[in-house]
Amino acid sequence: MVEDALADGKRIAQLIASEIEGHEASLADLSVTDADPDVEPTPDGAFAYAVVRGDERVAEVVVYPDHARVAFLTGRAAATEAAESEGLRVEPAAGDSDRTLVYVETGAQAKRVVRAFEAL
Repeated sequence: MVEDALADGKRIAQLIASEIEGHEASLADLSVTDADPDVEPTPDGAFAYAVVRGDERVAEVVVYPDHARVAFLTGRAAATEAAESEGLRVEPAAGDSDRTLVYVETGAQAKRVVRAFEAL
């Protein structure tokens, strides 16, 4: 049986958070913080949560109606290489050379973006 692909930005962001929190070995030094459990996706994007390593913010997750976007703030070259090798769409942030954007457009891609977090 074929199921419809999950393309709900809020749910995709929740899956990414679960992947980060659930990979105790490979992502043990990362945690989700500043989460907004009531976030509602908007066409312009709404902040869902940050990902930190100790006191350092390494990424931010923003939700849209049909996808989530991870903005990597550190380890951008490694995150880019890992995300591209997983077939994810990657772009530099327009007007912001300190961010690399990775688009997570389906629930299945939530597992793939973990490789970018591991690359940090």
